[in-house]
Amino acid sequence: MLDAHERFVASGPLRIWTERIGDPGRPAVLMIMGSAAQGVSCPDELVGRLVERGVQVIRFDHRDTGRSSVVDFDASAYTIGDMARDCLAVLDGYGLGCAHVAGASLGGVIAQWLAVHAPARVRSLTVMSSTPMGHDPRPAVRRAQAGEPADPDDLPPPSPAFLAHLALGLPPGVESDVALFRVFNGPVRPFDEPAARAMLELALSRATDPAAAANHDRAAYREDPSLLASLSSITAPVSIVHGDQDPVFPLGHGEALAAAIPGAVLHVVPGMGHVWTSPGLPGQVADLIRL
Repeated sequence: MLDAHERFVASGPLRIWTERIGDPGRPAVLMIMGSAAQGVSCPDELVGRLVERGVQVIRFDHRDTGRSSVVDFDASAYTIGDMARDCLAVLDGYGLGCAHVAGASLGGVIAQWLAVHAPARVRSLTVMSSTPMGHDPRPAVRRAQAGEPADPDDLPPPSPAFLAHLALGLPPGVESDVALFRVFNGPVRPFDEPAARAMLELALSRATDPAAAANHDRAAYREDPSLLASLSSITAPVSIVHGDQDPVFPLGHGEALAAAIPGAVLHVVPGMGHVWTSPGLPGQVADLIRL
């Protein structure tokens, strides 16, 4: 059992649920999870391994997820940049001038934003299972769904298995989420369904408004000029962690990220998909986070 302490912090008018694990005197790792994902989607095994490595870990619920504030998106639309500013508010709430920043999927894009636009707050950057900031995958997805040839400038589209799952249009709920995570896991490593189900049931039980998490997709594609800034300006030490079986952002996305950021180190994890739902994988990923 992790020794965790919960706290709400203010980000403008919003309340952001946070949790700190580990010695407050140690350097901090801010874990930023993906689209529609709560802080509890970051596995205890991963957090515990980081604490063993000598840091404190802070995980949190994005706006519109878990116990954090729900936003009326139609009245107060927000961007990825706004979600990144929530991260800065979390650091401020703990009195942290800077932290090691690790982000997964959409959280990886948010982490890139922080490294570009708030470099003094980022001790190191780890981007996991993500894509370059400012990249719009929708044209490649549309071409793949239509069976059209890829554009030479496209990054690889999602896997056929992931696109086929999306086409099913399953109703929301734990069972459909488990089915999605099975696809996210990829076909090579075993899928720890009991662990995935327990996390998804916990997330549903603690969500103020489960439907609000869909606003992250709207935010991700809302115009935001700050996303167009060059990744070459990043000065923090950078690690890119990417699975060779990622069905959402195939390995080419991680390779493109590593090529765009000076000095970035790419760690390819054999058999890893888009999530950490295979036995032993959370600890393996924790050891690759840049400290």
